[in-house]
Amino acid sequence: MDEETLLLEVETSMEEALERMNEEFAGVRTGKASPSLVDNMDIYVASYGTSMKLKSLAVVSTPDARSILIQPFDPSTLNDIKKAIADSRLNLTPIIDARSVRLPIPELSGERRKELCKYVKSLAEENRVRVRAARKSGMDGIKKLKADNILTEDGVRTAEDKVQKLTDKYVKKIDSLVEAKEKEIMTV
Repeated sequence: MDEETLLLEVETSMEEALERMNEEFAGVRTGKASPSLVDNMDIYVASYGTSMKLKSLAVVSTPDARSILIQPFDPSTLNDIKKAIADSRLNLTPIIDARSVRLPIPELSGERRKELCKYVKSLAEENRVRVRAARKSGMDGIKKLKADNILTEDGVRTAEDKVQKLTDKYVKKIDSLVEAKEKEIMTV
């Protein structure tokens, strides 16, 4: 392995942490309806004698800003879908509406908004830890390259600086995403 490959691996790991955080943030309820609230929860529906993901059984859409509409491909799965949503950690009450399930999104209270902000900060910290873990593996890789006489002392310093700059860049991206998400949550 050379320095360039090592840096590419470190950046890829950091990018994956950022993508994971974006997916987690999409599942955080902000008071507005979004199909990602249901899609990112990995809700499993017990139907047809097995457990299947909700998105493989139905189409999820948002007809307006305050509700999510779930239209199953097979109407006989309506009650199974309703039960799976009721049992999930979404804390929403599903309503069967003819051939679909409707999820009304209630307005968030000020206290709930603060709780969600704390949750968002904890998700961000988990992903900062992932970025720092990628940094550590990069630094360890640099030490190994030096031990194998692939990098000189100056090369080690340069590579360490590059890894640190990548770390700073991704931590800054995480911080800006947290700030944007908090603003979205606190906007009434």
